[in-house]
Amino acid sequence: MSGLMLLDTPSLYFRAFYGVPESVTAPDGTPVNAVRGLIDMIARLVQDRSPDRLVCCMDADWRPAFRVEALPSYKAHRVAEDGGDQTPDALEAQLPVIDEVLDAFGLARVGVAGYEADDVIGTLAVRGAADGPVDIVTGDRDLFQLVDDAGPVSVLYTARGIRNLQIMGEAEVAAKYGIPGRGYGDYATLRGDPSDGLPGVPGVGDKTAAALITRFGSVDGILAALDAGITDGFPAGARKRMEAAREYLASAETVVRVVTDIDAPELAKLDDRLPAEPRDAGALVELADAWNLSSPVNRLLNALAR
Repeated sequence: MSGLMLLDTPSLYFRAFYGVPESVTAPDGTPVNAVRGLIDMIARLVQDRSPDRLVCCMDADWRPAFRVEALPSYKAHRVAEDGGDQTPDALEAQLPVIDEVLDAFGLARVGVAGYEADDVIGTLAVRGAADGPVDIVTGDRDLFQLVDDAGPVSVLYTARGIRNLQIMGEAEVAAKYGIPGRGYGDYATLRGDPSDGLPGVPGVGDKTAAALITRFGSVDGILAALDAGITDGFPAGARKRMEAAREYLASAETVVRVVTDIDAPELAKLDDRLPAEPRDAGALVELADAWNLSSPVNRLLNALAR
């Protein structure tokens, strides 16, 4: 296939860090497992999916103020003592190397101040779908809300690994969760997501959340039904739980919904064409030698040259 591929880069380098042994090091003993793993993932994706364009989307802000203001518990359990996130030191040390390697290859790399990688992906996916198919590569289910068969926009879900990607479109999301294919964000709002500090509506689990979203279409639809005094379609006890959770539902919508309309110059001027050769071959050689990256770098060079 051809088209635009959007990488949830933090999701991928975290996966690489935990999936590749820390015994993989540079000559000075510094771990480079996340760097090597990420490069190999990109090589595999380029080889198998043949995108015309590719963007490595980054977190400029892993816990944006607008989401914390709406719901203070958002990712609160991940905040370190110094106020930053709890990225392991061995991974933190590799992040500048990742940036340098991606830039030397000439791969588009972008984050926007005040936004997460998810929001950059959402904005570029909506914009890019006008020109052809869009693939979002991630291990984050929140991005299932972006699938759109009309786009088409699909998620290549990495839970089983890069070699066993699950291709998620509207039909696959509907089959897995029993909801309308584009309803994952509303579904997650109701049932909650502990990994993001999203509590959900007390007493509402997967089945009730799916039933409500299927019946009313969205959280807004549920609130409209409450306002209209509608009782049909609410599982036993669910209407009372929704009434009690009105304040949470209004806040959670801001937290869960991926932003799709960031207006930022770095996105407007982005050159996302997949390079056939590295932007800075000399820098790439130096990085490969310094960090013991020759093998993965060559694999990605070969994939790009095809």
